[in-house]
Amino acid sequence: MSLIVQKYGGTSVADLERIRNVADRVAQSYDAGNNVVVVISAMAGTTDNLIDMAARINARPVKRELDVLLATGEQTTAALLAITLNSMNYPAQSLMGHQAQVRTDCDYGNARILDISTTRIEKLVNSRIIVVIAGFQGCDSAGNITTLGRGGSDTSAVAIAAAIKADLCEIYTDVDGIYTADPNVCPRARKLDRISYDEMLNMSSLGAKVLQIRSVGFAKKYNVPVHVRSSFKLEEGTMVVNEDNGMERLFVTSVTHDKNQARITLKKVPDQPGVAAKIFTPIADAGIIVDMIIQNTRAGGQTDLTFTVPEADYEKAIAIQKKVAEEIGADKVYGARNIAKVSVIGVGMRNHSGVASIMFNTLAKENINISMISTSEIRISCIIEEKYTELAVQVLHTAFGLDVER
Repeated sequence: MSLIVQKYGGTSVADLERIRNVADRVAQSYDAGNNVVVVISAMAGTTDNLIDMAARINARPVKRELDVLLATGEQTTAALLAITLNSMNYPAQSLMGHQAQVRTDCDYGNARILDISTTRIEKLVNSRIIVVIAGFQGCDSAGNITTLGRGGSDTSAVAIAAAIKADLCEIYTDVDGIYTADPNVCPRARKLDRISYDEMLNMSSLGAKVLQIRSVGFAKKYNVPVHVRSSFKLEEGTMVVNEDNGMERLFVTSVTHDKNQARITLKKVPDQPGVAAKIFTPIADAGIIVDMIIQNTRAGGQTDLTFTVPEADYEKAIAIQKKVAEEIGADKVYGARNIAKVSVIGVGMRNHSGVASIMFNTLAKENINISMISTSEIRISCIIEEKYTELAVQVLHTAFGLDVER
């Protein structure tokens, strides 16, 4: 008998028919002798509709009340799934985040899980009851409802799996696994049987949207095996595991892309101690994430500094930097939105030379200019013009031998 956590996303529970399909999946696992804990998302589109309703009343609603509102989406699907399972004569009980004792900080809308008390969940599981938990939510130390941000149900599922020491966490979604590139962009992308936590962390942070990055972090920290698979097909998906667990030893595993990027440049910045802190502190205070940073030294004790931010934060970031430029005596500030980040990722890069050379030569052959470069032990990222994104992904995928044979 195994203890399995199954998470179903919004498209998997989009209507009553699909909720019944989920119930059938859960029942099959239960009939196989497994104890099952289900973590559920809101029906597809529900969260956006709730946000829209709140915005019609107040463009900037109180975050605490918005979290109370948004939590009703998962509450609805959790109850409907439990009702469906009970109607099929399977013992099931739904729990909201606070009932499952998922304790978070009080950062409404983007709360972090602090701990999970497993007493209630384990008592139900030990009684062979299917536990259906509303994902994406928890409560703070004062008992207020909190939500975990976009993709938070993935994080809920993996965190709960870690807390109850589940044997496996299955993430059911509308794709059938993790691919070497986005199949919508690269038709020759192939599904991976296995991928390491580190590779998945990099893929999630660099544009792949299959798994929420915080969930992968939990999985790696607590060594939770994660199986990403389709809720609409029976075939196996992709296992996200420790890199020592026998996955294929490719020196590049995947090619990712992210068009949600913008670039900001400060010209003729005084090259003095403390100036960088003056540039990036107000950006951090505004909650804007900075990715790539390049500094080019000029003559006369000056430097040019360029960095990237999420495209959605571009206007806010450039307004902040114009004020900073006046304060530090920089010459001017300008930016660009029409950029994209293309990355190659693979744990095998640790032991293979020449990856950068292949990447740069491949892009050069297609006359694709690189404006910024960032590297880590298992990843190389380049900023290019957005219009070349699809071409760049396809030629890099071919160059690193990732194409599926047709």
